[in-house]
Amino acid sequence: MTSTATQAPPVSLAARLLVSVAALFTIVGPFIADWNETHIYNPTWPPHAKFHNAQTMLLGVALGACALYFVWTRGRDARTRFLAGAVFAALYWITQMASITFPGTAFVDPERAGTGQISGIPVQLVIDVVLLLLLAAAVALASRRASR
Repeated sequence: MTSTATQAPPVSLAARLLVSVAALFTIVGPFIADWNETHIYNPTWPPHAKFHNAQTMLLGVALGACALYFVWTRGRDARTRFLAGAVFAALYWITQMASITFPGTAFVDPERAGTGQISGIPVQLVIDVVLLLLLAAAVALASRRASR
């Protein structure tokens, strides 16, 4: 049995809440962005494109749920569970950022060119960066507490 003096301190509530915000956005964000005529109800999209859109939305639910599970369940090695939760919360946004590097991809469909931007930056990239910075802040908070 390990004594309390040798156990790592628990991850701070603030760090867990930051990951939870990102995880919840990962769960609902894709539905907010895609459950409309520009994506899942887009009459110009073939069924297979809609299939992959649905797959992506459900992947957000799965990744967000895994993040919440690892961040909030109790047990051994709280720091490792927390970091796993942060990684699950980050994966959706990291892969969204990388998706633009594939041939023939665009941030918006041609008929919507020039829309979906914040100060000339595609809104997807803004969301990606904001959520990844939020997760980085959560990991930094957890690391700071662990080093005490």
